[in-house]
Amino acid sequence: MPHLFDTLIRCVTLIDGSGAAARLADVALRDGRIARIDAPGAIDPDAAAHVVEGEGLVLAPGFIDVHTHDDTNVVRQPEMTPKLSQGVTTVVVGNCGISAAPVTLAGAPPDPMNLLGHADDFRYPDFKAYVDAVAAAQPAVNVAALVGHTALRSNHMDRFDRAATPQEIEAMRAQLEEALQHGALGLSTGLAYANAFSAPTDEVLALAEPLAKAGALYATHLRSEFAEILEAMDEAFRIGRHARVPVVISHLKCAGVANWGRSTEVLDALDGAQRWQPVGCDCYPYTASSSTLDLKQVTGDFDIMVTWSEGAPEMGGRLLADIAAEWQVDLHEAARRLMPAGAVYHCMEDADVDRILSHPATVVGSDGLPNDPLPHPRLWGAFPRVLGHYARDRELFPLTVAVNKMTGMSAERFGLSQRGFVREGYWADLVLFDAATIRDAASFTDPMQPAEGIASVWVNGELSWQQRQSTGVRAGRFLPRGAD
Repeated sequence: MPHLFDTLIRCVTLIDGSGAAARLADVALRDGRIARIDAPGAIDPDAAAHVVEGEGLVLAPGFIDVHTHDDTNVVRQPEMTPKLSQGVTTVVVGNCGISAAPVTLAGAPPDPMNLLGHADDFRYPDFKAYVDAVAAAQPAVNVAALVGHTALRSNHMDRFDRAATPQEIEAMRAQLEEALQHGALGLSTGLAYANAFSAPTDEVLALAEPLAKAGALYATHLRSEFAEILEAMDEAFRIGRHARVPVVISHLKCAGVANWGRSTEVLDALDGAQRWQPVGCDCYPYTASSSTLDLKQVTGDFDIMVTWSEGAPEMGGRLLADIAAEWQVDLHEAARRLMPAGAVYHCMEDADVDRILSHPATVVGSDGLPNDPLPHPRLWGAFPRVLGHYARDRELFPLTVAVNKMTGMSAERFGLSQRGFVREGYWADLVLFDAATIRDAASFTDPMQPAEGIASVWVNGELSWQQRQSTGVRAGRFLPRGAD
């Protein structure tokens, strides 16, 4: 007789993604979905083609990385090992104003679009071409996508140090509307970057107007994460109110020594805005950021590690201060010689990260840079770090809250229907892990290390990762906004 279920995961400690208390359960999968959840022992093992013994382990929804720059990697490197290995089953791409689609380049990708790859990696002149490419690549994780404001600017503007004209805004809107028709989650901006900093608020207001009709959202890398952060947050809230859409503040932080300790007032501003409009944020669980090497962020107040450099490739992995001393120049001149380049900035303090990460409006995003030859360890370790270091070891919040910040809350905020929860009928994106041993193994000196304590990962019901290695199955798919 044919089996009633494809897989039965027995006697697990179930944390269902809602924030509710853990409970013991058996969970059965069929045709890519969660077919039945019952008390331990209530489901006959003989009814399943495959049985997994989960006693002593936690079963949770697969983690949703809401802030990634995996846009081209899900096509070029569809095995997606840095994410799958830490229990991530869905990535949201197109953050910080930079996306792989829709993009038409005249030359090399401008900074910071170069974080996504080289010119020949941008092959998607419209959003549908990107959706089709993801489907053809069959990545190991699900993919949902935002459209980047900087990407749109690069398509229609001859230079970036000015505002877009009404005609250019209209052309950008047309591309955004095409993307929304094909399931884009919304619009992202990176107003701190040089290629978007000259865009006035009115440009973004006009561009964001089609979002509400599509049920989309607005995500933003704020115009400043330093001294002017409150003003930058006000700008983001204004854009959300004008467009009548939810606002997501990307990688919320208090950057720079002069800003340390301001997380209380920053979060008060977030709470105040929530009284009038839907507002949330994401955060990665580290006190260091990572991006391109930016002269505006060069300082002697904290360590800056160069991760790659086209100007001096041999300097990757070294501190900017040491490079400057060796060259007998100041920090800014050293940075100029290195550029274009990437860097890790140790620009935050623990207390601020604790406060922001534990705030009820915060979900988790890695902000990992997969094309960096010496990536920030968040690329491989962000989600296990939340579960191990912050929830278990430091007891910043309960494990159920940690899981909710990485699953259910994320799915609801980004419109990922029937994902993010362990519920009957939902898609079987699942991670089985050992709560006692899970930890991030990636470090700043040895960042490409898979997490410990992840036993198994299922994507759309297919066992994709087991005992620290891929099964070779790639079961991810493109997730249009709101689709079941």
